[in-house]
Amino acid sequence: MAMAAGILSAELEITGVCQLKCSHCCTDSGPTASAGTMTFDNWQQVIGDIAELGIPAVQFIGGEPTLSPYLTQYIDQALAAGLNVEVYSNLTHVRPGLWAAFERPGVCLATSYYSDRADEHEKITNGPGSYRRTRGNISEALRRGIRLRVGIVDVLEGQRVEQAQAELRSLGVTRIMVDRVRRVGRAADPATAVSSPSELCGRCFRQRLSVSPDGEASGCILSRFLTAGNVREHRLADILNSHRWQELTDVVPQPRAACPPDDSGDCDPANTPACDPAWDAAPAPRLGVTA
Repeated sequence: MAMAAGILSAELEITGVCQLKCSHCCTDSGPTASAGTMTFDNWQQVIGDIAELGIPAVQFIGGEPTLSPYLTQYIDQALAAGLNVEVYSNLTHVRPGLWAAFERPGVCLATSYYSDRADEHEKITNGPGSYRRTRGNISEALRRGIRLRVGIVDVLEGQRVEQAQAELRSLGVTRIMVDRVRRVGRAADPATAVSSPSELCGRCFRQRLSVSPDGEASGCILSRFLTAGNVREHRLADILNSHRWQELTDVVPQPRAACPPDDSGDCDPANTPACDPAWDAAPAPRLGVTA
């Protein structure tokens, strides 16, 4: 296979199911969403192709990736192939066996947080009790020494974003990113028939790719409305080297100067490269909304 020039990370939506139904979800996942048509063998093929293409990092996301019964096998395969791994979870429930997987060298964890107040956090997640459970599992991850970063999306007018940052720092979180709502998925403008590429940070297609629970390949989870092909029908290398992939790359605006370097502090907290060897050593990103 040819090298995937410029691609630094791949986001794999290994299920569309989630315990929560966040008001701004870019993938429109939730408790009644489909797990997707990708099979275990399909995902194994994709992970193998990512490694063979020389893409250094993979992020397992969803939906809620911990709801996939195969998450630990996917992590094992990715690590064995030499990939850096990140699991982006809402951390509302972590099966006991998953903590050991998260503690493995080469794996890091990420989650979302919205407020220091349960009522405001749960107004966004539409999940009663989610604030307490996520907060508790953030503390547990830190207690176990697991590398963790947290993304805050500013969803509500007057949302307690600064207070949420202060609470996270008090818990011991050092990697915190803040972003505005991107008008895609459930947060799309109802007056607009099609989401706009202007909502994208510019790194999708150029520096990252994503695969949906049904196998649709695009530039990132936020750009699912721009589909380049399906990995159940074509090998990933063929999709990345296709005219369609280049066509979509040209549609997306170039990365904006306001976005910081590619150091896990880019525009969208859920859309960063998975953990890099220099991740812990890098200086903490500037806190605040990057647009």
